[in-house]
Amino acid sequence: MLLRRTDLPLDRDASGRFLPWLVAVMVYLAALALICAIGANKVVTRWDQGLAGRMTVQVPTSEEEGDDRADEVLAALQAIPGVRSAETLGTEEIARLLEPWLGTGAAYQDLPMPTLIAVRIDRAAPPDMTQMRRRLTQIAPGTVLDDHQSWLGKLLDLARSVQLVAALVVGLVGASAVTMVIFATRMGLSVHGRVIELLHLVGAQDSYVASQFQAHALRLALRGGVLGLLMAVLTVLLVANLLGQSDAVALPDLSLLPIEWSLLPLLPLVVALIAMVTARLTVLRTLGRMP
Repeated sequence: MLLRRTDLPLDRDASGRFLPWLVAVMVYLAALALICAIGANKVVTRWDQGLAGRMTVQVPTSEEEGDDRADEVLAALQAIPGVRSAETLGTEEIARLLEPWLGTGAAYQDLPMPTLIAVRIDRAAPPDMTQMRRRLTQIAPGTVLDDHQSWLGKLLDLARSVQLVAALVVGLVGASAVTMVIFATRMGLSVHGRVIELLHLVGAQDSYVASQFQAHALRLALRGGVLGLLMAVLTVLLVANLLGQSDAVALPDLSLLPIEWSLLPLLPLVVALIAMVTARLTVLRTLGRMP
């Protein structure tokens, strides 16, 4: 279909001159939106897997009682049913946790840090959080029990918002492609109206004329879609390289798996098919209204 002989000089038609560039921009934006959605989902999955079944207990420091309260809280945690393990984090472990946010070499010892206890719970039979929190605050008032669920819930809402925006961008790309192809096709019909009349006089059907326009729209959309996809891939590789130089664990991971890379070429192909079908339907409907 792409190499067949054409009776209409559509390649020299100015009506579709900017169509590949517009398609390239749309595919570029759509590809970036999809990759950002995949990256957001990876962040949520990584944090969910890392924090699943884990909690952190913060025991405020007390100069009068020293580490006695933290030891009592640790002993109480180890005695609670449903708690698999509980251990106090050392200074080096706390520094390693804060390093992505405060940087390397920060004076952690100068900060009023509470005693942190890492807790692993039995996900099959978790403890009663309300009773656990009440018990720990009785031992050491001001103790904070963080099960990470609230934070993970907000992160999940953010990821869903990014995915929703990505879906809206892809939908707008499809709608814009339809609009542009309709406009370019109608201009082409107007420019080549006399040639189309001659084709009708020699026995050409509307479907034959439509096949000329649909092949032309397919070529232009494929050309622009491939260009936009290449631009998106180069952008992602550049950004992923910059993110890879950072040690911040909260940043999204834009490195894609081979199966995810293989899905990206479907985007320009889908846009090209939309352009082809739109061009055909536009020609058939327009010529069908002519006397």
